[in-house]
Amino acid sequence: MGGVEDDEPPSKRVKVSSGESRDLSNGLSVSEEGSCSLSDSMARLPVSQEDDEVVGSKGIIKKVELVRIIAEALYSLGYSKTGARLEEESGIPLRSTLIDSFMQQILDGKWDESVATLHKINLMDETIVKLASFVILEQKFFELLAGDKVMDALKTLRIEIAPLCINDDRVRELSYFIVSPSWNLLEGTSVQESRIKPRKSLLEELQKLLPPTVMIPENRLVHLVEQALDLQTDACRFHNSSVGEMSLLTDHQCGRDKIPCQTLQILREHSDEVWFVQFSHNGKFLASSSGDCLVIIWEVKVDGQVTMKHKLSGHQKPVNYVSWSPDDLELLTCGVEETVRHWDVASGECLHVYEKSGLGLVSCGWAADGKSIFSGVTDKSISMWDQEGKEIECWKGQKTSRIADLGITADGKELITVCKETTILLFGWETKSEKFIEEDQTITSFALSEDRKFLLISLLNGELHLWNIDGSAKLVAKYKGHKRSRFVVRSCFGGLNQAFIASGSEDSQVYIWHRLSGELILTLAGHSGAVNCVSWNPTNPHMLASASDDRTIRIWGLSRVNMNLNGRHSTGVHCCNGKT
Repeated sequence: MGGVEDDEPPSKRVKVSSGESRDLSNGLSVSEEGSCSLSDSMARLPVSQEDDEVVGSKGIIKKVELVRIIAEALYSLGYSKTGARLEEESGIPLRSTLIDSFMQQILDGKWDESVATLHKINLMDETIVKLASFVILEQKFFELLAGDKVMDALKTLRIEIAPLCINDDRVRELSYFIVSPSWNLLEGTSVQESRIKPRKSLLEELQKLLPPTVMIPENRLVHLVEQALDLQTDACRFHNSSVGEMSLLTDHQCGRDKIPCQTLQILREHSDEVWFVQFSHNGKFLASSSGDCLVIIWEVKVDGQVTMKHKLSGHQKPVNYVSWSPDDLELLTCGVEETVRHWDVASGECLHVYEKSGLGLVSCGWAADGKSIFSGVTDKSISMWDQEGKEIECWKGQKTSRIADLGITADGKELITVCKETTILLFGWETKSEKFIEEDQTITSFALSEDRKFLLISLLNGELHLWNIDGSAKLVAKYKGHKRSRFVVRSCFGGLNQAFIASGSEDSQVYIWHRLSGELILTLAGHSGAVNCVSWNPTNPHMLASASDDRTIRIWGLSRVNMNLNGRHSTGVHCCNGKT
């Protein structure tokens, strides 16, 4: 059964035998072996090369598997002769001759022969055989249609594909191509032709279906090495820089000098305790709020210096929460049980004031599209507003408490609030669904990860609990060590790939934990009053801000000894203002 030829350009060789080979138009090759029997394909290796022979000090690496993935890597890198020599010298073939024949049949479009060979491979799972047969026969079907062999295609569909009982919906879809063929007038090609995969791609799809013992996944050795490097960086307590390359020749280890642990600036513009601080999503701005009823927007310069941009006045009560719009062009600020104000970041102009008669607003947050906002109300309801100040909807009941935090899930469909002392509510504002996270201690604040899949909850007893809220909520980690007994102390995610957890503390220090291990790795001293809030610059892993009762904001960066990298002045900041 022939088919449409694959004219994809050459890429690499797949030949794994020391025998003669031939290159195909798509760059793949397999040996020109004669026909092979099942007994040939399933033959065991010599006794000295049995599957249970192991190498390495731990005795867990099978020699046969190691040699096979090395051979696959050599062929993938283009070292075909070396790969063939390894197979010959070790006596360990990358694949059986039966698999070589199967691959060649796919590349040649010999669909009936390839299905027959597939059944000879002796796969234990019959479902895999059916799935792989379906993929092969679907390709045959489309190539027959493209060659105007409609009756042959119909026969393939009825007699070969349908009896597999795999994906009935897809079978009906295939029948549609026979009954109502349509044409892409712009491209001048039929739908059938556009559905035909290059045979190399078809082979890669089949490779994913078949067990790795039969066909080793492409670039398996590279994948294993990448996994090893990832594990090393995950295990490294101080890994916080994408600058520089990891070497395969040494084990990876960073020092604590990669963590922002030195005060680079002290901002003193507030005249009372600083309660809240938060960087914009793009890392170019910092907003702070205080007991002095003011909000300050700071600008992060390219050189890492932080300067005041606007001082925003208008609140009649201390401001305990701010929220950046998704595009960072606007800012919401919330006074203590007062109003929510909507500001333009560029001009510092107040665009609107959100308020409810006889009630106070306790929290604020943006909808995912930035076109509406949410606010918690002192009567425990949640209101939704448009940007002009019109209340669109109000959800009554125990939807929130007087905790200022309010978050939105990654899909934008659920609001996150503290609805009771020990309970987090995930409220589906469109569907009115409710999900709960129960803690055994009073919740004082929470923070969302950048991908909005993790929730960091601060508790009255001083612990931080990390929950995975992507699907069913699950507690995944706990962090201890900081001091909290009287005040609201806020925490955050931060660092490269948000690999760290930071928190303020009533003992005037900033605490930093390694997120995966839960290990407390650093405490930063400098403030003279309780540290109420911390914020890690989302685009610069080497910049951290902390707000304190001592009326100051500290900007933390790398130690001065690291401020010259390869002769370049870096001000302790590798990616200031979103730039390197």
